[in-house]
Amino acid sequence: MIRVILPFHLRTLAGVDAEIQLEVGGSVTLCSVLDALETHYPMLRGTIRDHVTLQRRPLLRFFACGEDLSHESPETPLPEAVRLGKKTFLIVGAIAGG
Repeated sequence: MIRVILPFHLRTLAGVDAEIQLEVGGSVTLCSVLDALETHYPMLRGTIRDHVTLQRRPLLRFFACGEDLSHESPETPLPEAVRLGKKTFLIVGAIAGG
């Protein structure tokens, strides 16, 4: 099981209170986790990644084991601790303003 934590606004949209647990078949990559997340919570489609390009939305970041994975390839395998469910995969909403 992959443990995922969403930012507050996406938790509200998905109707979840806290951490989400997902079953991801095959290799556990950024793409496979996001695919599983959007399959289980279809209301999140287009909120994390663009519908067409599947590129990360600009004001969201991905973290695992203290590492920023936001600019990594979608096929980047997640760290072992995340794959084993010991650590969480975080989707964090960036703060912008001026």
